[in-house]
Amino acid sequence: MVNIRSLDPSASPLDYYGSELRRLREDAGLSQSQLGEAIFCTGSLIGQIETAHKVPTREFSERIDAALMTGGFFSRLVGLVLRSQLPSWFQEYAEMEAKAAYISTYQCQLVYGLLQTPAYARAVLSVEYTDRLEEMVAARVERQRILEREKPPVLWAVLDEAVLFREIGGREVMRGQLEHLLTFSREPWVQIQVLPFEAGEHAAVMGSFNVLRFDSNPDLFYSESYDSGHMTANPQVIRERSVGYSRLQATALSVEESAELIARVMEERYGHGAVA
Repeated sequence: MVNIRSLDPSASPLDYYGSELRRLREDAGLSQSQLGEAIFCTGSLIGQIETAHKVPTREFSERIDAALMTGGFFSRLVGLVLRSQLPSWFQEYAEMEAKAAYISTYQCQLVYGLLQTPAYARAVLSVEYTDRLEEMVAARVERQRILEREKPPVLWAVLDEAVLFREIGGREVMRGQLEHLLTFSREPWVQIQVLPFEAGEHAAVMGSFNVLRFDSNPDLFYSESYDSGHMTANPQVIRERSVGYSRLQATALSVEESAELIARVMEERYGHGAVA
């Protein structure tokens, strides 16, 4: 039996998406099965999304736009839907990250979210989000779309050398992740440095942090703990962390040396001939 659960479009972006999908499908005179056949999925999937039981993907949204001739409506809406799947304490940061002109990040354990492959992100997120893993992975990949803009933000990432050796998801996943990092050497807006073990004590021994800079708003400092994020525009904090970040950049390997190290670790530790 067709699920006709009533939705409150104002309850969430997902509910709004579902209610609009149902309305426009019915306006087009299509059943769930007919629309599913048109976009190469099941009518059941259409029903699950219309009733907010399943989160739509970007690919699904693009196909819906083409089938219902909605002028890109769902492709625009899906970004909001996916962002709403992020933890509530992280959503404010994600919104500011998307508006930033310059992102500086130091990561001591993991590759920064904007630079993660889907496989690496899935392995990281599977630790905490087993019940809605695919939604969380889709939301993380959606965040990365800011790097595909015509004018993307400048992203400068300093990764602790430990990030390269922490085997997330297994050797194949790590090889793919390090190979992905190397592809950014062709992107002038993305710079990646590695802070080597031999640096010893350094300006970020207290942990990972980000500094966001904007064209017309105050800079922001961001750090997080287990289940919460802390964001501040306090000028003294910004000044101290900006100086600290500059010291990290000076201590880290150059961009070119970092790429060489990433490539070497990729082959020696995660290459097909490497010893497990």
